[in-house]
Amino acid sequence: MTGRLPIIGTVLVSLAIATMVGLGIWQLQRAEWKNGLLDTYAAASELPAIAYPAVPDPEDAPYFRKSTVNCLAVIGWRSTSGRNINGQSGWAHIAQCRTAGAEGPGAQIVAGWSARPGDPDWEGGIVDGIIAPDSQYIIRLVASEPVAGLQKSQPPALEDVPNNHQSYAVQWFLFAGIALIIFLIALRARNKGVAQSGNLS
Repeated sequence: MTGRLPIIGTVLVSLAIATMVGLGIWQLQRAEWKNGLLDTYAAASELPAIAYPAVPDPEDAPYFRKSTVNCLAVIGWRSTSGRNINGQSGWAHIAQCRTAGAEGPGAQIVAGWSARPGDPDWEGGIVDGIIAPDSQYIIRLVASEPVAGLQKSQPPALEDVPNNHQSYAVQWFLFAGIALIIFLIALRARNKGVAQSGNLS
């Protein structure tokens, strides 16, 4: 009986390890894909302006492209931590704009920066800017020039685009290694116990 593998346990652990290794490889592939996107984003500022996407693709968002939005009406505001063009910390004021009919698509516009979170007095208009990542709406337009009463916000940077795939891959490979080590330790303890029982009998 000594050295015999438990079939069910071995199969389950093997499947789990294979799954974790597969996820690690997938994350490495995603990292390669994301690095390609970052190269594209790095050159985006030199490309012609595009129409602001009504429904952006989260897998291929046009970050760092120049664009223009006609904000027909501001239907709400939100303030998030941000920096001005000089790097000073404060609040970025984001207008939730209506860009079409009452039920049409909208746009998120960073109208500018201030040291306080209060909403600015701006009701809309045509805004030129650069498309940046937005944690809630995928994209937002950072205005090239601030609205009245605000300062210019810091333009988007490549660091704003999350790229954690390599670290995720390392984590999955570590999980797989830990699972294998635990299984081998448990197997050794099991076989040792079986051997002791055989000696006693």
